[in-house]
Amino acid sequence: MHPAPLVALVGNPNAGKSALFNALTGARQKVGNYPGVTVERHAGRMTLPDGRPVELLDLPGTYSLEPSSPDERVTRDVVTGTQAGERLPDAIIVVVDASNLDNHLRFTLQLIALGLPLVVALNMVDLAERDGLTLDPAALERELGVPVIPTVAVRKRGIDALKDALDTLVTPGAVALRRSDATLHADIATLQRRARQIAVAATVSETPVRRWTHTLDAVALHPVFGIALLLIILFAMFQAVFFAGAAPADAIDAGFHWLEGQVTAAMPDGAIRSLITDGIIAGVGAVIVFLPQILILFFFILLLEASGYMVRAAFLMDRIMASVGLSGRAFIPLLSSFACAVPGIMATRTIDDEKDRLTTILIAPLMTCSARLPVYTLIIGALIPNARIGGVFGLQGLVMFGLYVMGVVGAFVAAWVLRRTVTKGASSGFMMEMPKYQMPNWRDIAIGLWTRCEIFLKRAGTIIATTTIVLWAMLTFPQAPVGSPISQVNYSVAGRIANGLEPVFRPIGFNRDIVLALIPAMAAREVAVAAIATTYAIDAPEGDAGDRAMKAKLQANWSLPTALAFLMWFVFAPQCISTIAVTRRETNGWRWPAFMVGYLFALAYIMAGITYWLAVFAGL
Repeated sequence: MHPAPLVALVGNPNAGKSALFNALTGARQKVGNYPGVTVERHAGRMTLPDGRPVELLDLPGTYSLEPSSPDERVTRDVVTGTQAGERLPDAIIVVVDASNLDNHLRFTLQLIALGLPLVVALNMVDLAERDGLTLDPAALERELGVPVIPTVAVRKRGIDALKDALDTLVTPGAVALRRSDATLHADIATLQRRARQIAVAATVSETPVRRWTHTLDAVALHPVFGIALLLIILFAMFQAVFFAGAAPADAIDAGFHWLEGQVTAAMPDGAIRSLITDGIIAGVGAVIVFLPQILILFFFILLLEASGYMVRAAFLMDRIMASVGLSGRAFIPLLSSFACAVPGIMATRTIDDEKDRLTTILIAPLMTCSARLPVYTLIIGALIPNARIGGVFGLQGLVMFGLYVMGVVGAFVAAWVLRRTVTKGASSGFMMEMPKYQMPNWRDIAIGLWTRCEIFLKRAGTIIATTTIVLWAMLTFPQAPVGSPISQVNYSVAGRIANGLEPVFRPIGFNRDIVLALIPAMAAREVAVAAIATTYAIDAPEGDAGDRAMKAKLQANWSLPTALAFLMWFVFAPQCISTIAVTRRETNGWRWPAFMVGYLFALAYIMAGITYWLAVFAGL
């Protein structure tokens, strides 16, 4: 006796699949587990119009046939006939949300490419019509080449028509409706464009908001124009960091300069006054002065997230990420690493494949975190001319943009090498809901900026202040004798250590001042700025301090090749101790953190050296 035909019920999460399963099977349901996994198996019995029984299998919701979780893997294995203890379905019902058609059709296209008999349940058509969207199921059927049945599962509308369609599909001897060798393995951007074309062809009428969404996505998700738009947005961000942040940064610098003058006038000369002025005010103030630039950068990031554009950037980058062996799910953790690598590394927990996750962790420090921004802003502001290219684009903003691009390119190259060596393995794409475009909630953005400001100031008041005080002590003691030809910095403990290490870094153009900055910068990247400020403040004559004075000293003591090499070092060098600690926690040992620190230090040294000698030979 032949078993009853098996029909698989599949769809994206929140498509109304469970409601349709209940409407088709009623109380005739069984719940168990698939062999070897903890994923539940939901099966039920239904009867076709001709009286034949059918076993209906409710599969876990998924966005793609490229799984990223055990649930999604079961769905993939069942519909491809590779799940242990489960036979290949005789037909598939794919449930799509009518109000979110273009997103749900991505998965539908992959399922159609399998070649199994398939029917589309166009669910929640009532909610779509309520929102001003009217669809033509016949047009959708023509575009897809499979039956399309409008349904409202919670009200059991369309159930009989769906059963009629299944009656035809599971007829003995039924053949595949369509085969495609391309759609199943197409990248997300290609699937998205095809899905959108089909959705537009099936749309009879829609609200102006939906039309605007389609129009904007035609540009934002275009393989050429979309990338160009993304680069323009990023370029504008870094131009704004310099030009919009200059005035408030100068105001903060003037405030700290005034405070230093008040302390100098009120206190007698001595170690305590030096600690306050040369250590705390000069060091911590040198970092806080860059708070406006950091807030401008985060304003743009929060704005792009709130508007719905950031997820589209993820889809746009998926093809590029896949080409270097990265999972599409790595985009969000890497994006988070632009703020700080610590939450970025923690966010890799959403990546199911261990090799994908490890690769993402190892390259996360190459994303240019906000802690590097004070370093970049200081060096670029001091040694890169404030010129305009073509009378429009600022050279300083262009250099900043280039540093961020270099970090991303470096991360992708590192991922390509890692995926073919130490983290070798297959990679997978990802799919997720495409949010609607919307006006940002300015209150939420204000709260987000305030939170970032609070975190930065707490960091400045703890880690940076503590490290700066320790560095001040190492630069101040022992005291150089009066009239000594040796400067106080060179006479101090820190100066002697730096002078001892300086020959190691001399081949890549680094001087003593840079070596002094690199050591404490392992505590936090921003400390490099504080270390440079404190170093110059110790040897500076009275009143010769502040951001402008520090930039003047940089111009006097650093060559342009040295400055460019220093910037390149910070693009690739390992991040702070917190990043190393969280890597150790997330990888359960010291093996991978040690590997990460080693390869990043080597990369930083090599790239800084190449940059220095290229600049020297170019006569810069």
